[in-house]
Amino acid sequence: MAGFGKLRVAVVGAGAAGLCAARHLLSRPDTFAPPVVYELTKNIGGTWVYEERIGCYDNGLPIHSSMYRDLRTNIPKEVMSFPDFPFAKHLPSFVHHTEVRKYLEQYCDHFRLWDHIQFGTSVASVTPVDVKGGWNGLAWNVTSNDGIDHSKSTTERFDAVMVCNGHFYDPYIPAIPGLEKFKGTLMHSHDYRSAEPLAGKSVVLLGAGLSGLDIAMELSNVDAKVILSHGQRPLTCPLPPGVQQAPPVTSVLDDGTLEFKDGERAKPEVFLFCTGYNFTFPFLDEKVGVNVQEHLVWPLYKFLIPPAYPSLFIVGICRAICPFPHFHIQSQFVLSVLDGSFPLPSREDMENDIELDIAARRARGIATRHILKLDSEQWAYNDELARLGGFQPLPRYWSNLYESNKVFRARDMLNYKTYNYTVLENMEWKVHDLHGQQLQKPLAVKKQI
Repeated sequence: MAGFGKLRVAVVGAGAAGLCAARHLLSRPDTFAPPVVYELTKNIGGTWVYEERIGCYDNGLPIHSSMYRDLRTNIPKEVMSFPDFPFAKHLPSFVHHTEVRKYLEQYCDHFRLWDHIQFGTSVASVTPVDVKGGWNGLAWNVTSNDGIDHSKSTTERFDAVMVCNGHFYDPYIPAIPGLEKFKGTLMHSHDYRSAEPLAGKSVVLLGAGLSGLDIAMELSNVDAKVILSHGQRPLTCPLPPGVQQAPPVTSVLDDGTLEFKDGERAKPEVFLFCTGYNFTFPFLDEKVGVNVQEHLVWPLYKFLIPPAYPSLFIVGICRAICPFPHFHIQSQFVLSVLDGSFPLPSREDMENDIELDIAARRARGIATRHILKLDSEQWAYNDELARLGGFQPLPRYWSNLYESNKVFRARDMLNYKTYNYTVLENMEWKVHDLHGQQLQKPLAVKKQI
């Protein structure tokens, strides 16, 4: 590092990923100057901050949170936590979203992050600059606007930028022919807050991801008549009362009727899209060349680094993952790149690595839009980053407990959140149901991991 001074790193966003990035940068004062964390809102926690209003704030900025009132986590707290900061012992395994927000605030207290966050600040642009003697010959200009006085913009220079702006706020609405002809209420789960406004109504809910299933259960509790429309194999676990399955909606007819792939029709009062979100990086300079196509962000080496601009890091874009531990691993890998303990391959080698990786996934039948969906492959990914960066991998039981919860969830969607997990001293774990009965671990997971 001789002659360089300390590396200045900007962090965009103070959700869980941005806080984790800041925590690790602050842990290495030998190499890194204290980070500057830019946060659009007045709070930390990003997607975990519940906002009853939808649409826009009073200042005209869009409301990013997609949190709904009664959400409880779908991952047990025992593996949802950052590995270096467990949730409070007394909490149940599946906690209400307010507990996660509280946890993130405690994480900020514990690692003393508050002073490094600039609240009410929007990042307008992140632009690379050629600098002789800079890290890889590069630096970054970050221009930000004060949330109150938009005319007041500030530009600061950094050696590296970690983009942690989240991806649960720009709703993805699939193109369905004739959608504009639908006569009822059209909404996306981004604007769903509670079931009561839909009590007793007929609803077609498109998408059977975790939010879709969760919201279908909430609607069932208020006697809505729900058709769960999706393209996956039909669910075999018990469904809540008043919920039936259908294939995807393929078109909306002239009179506003929805037509399904099997030719069946329905005319619901509400058409609710639980179809996920778009990635968006409006502040990134175009010449950086980070593209978003069919829900894939590329080219990114290890789903993190654009080869042409290797001091930019797009953190936390992988899906179907255990998020906080994933951020914990990615942040440490970023530090290992910046401090030189993991020397990056050449631009050409990184580009080849990306092409081979994407080709291998396509060869296994993975559609472009699912490439970032790591699912059970997240454990090998996390371990590879830890190996390359030379830091502690996740404890061995982590993957097994997480994958077992997935099996329980698929078996019993209605009750799996009542289970409680215990991690034992020897890194083993056990699980009990609501009545304190110890459950058998799923065999498939035992063998697999």
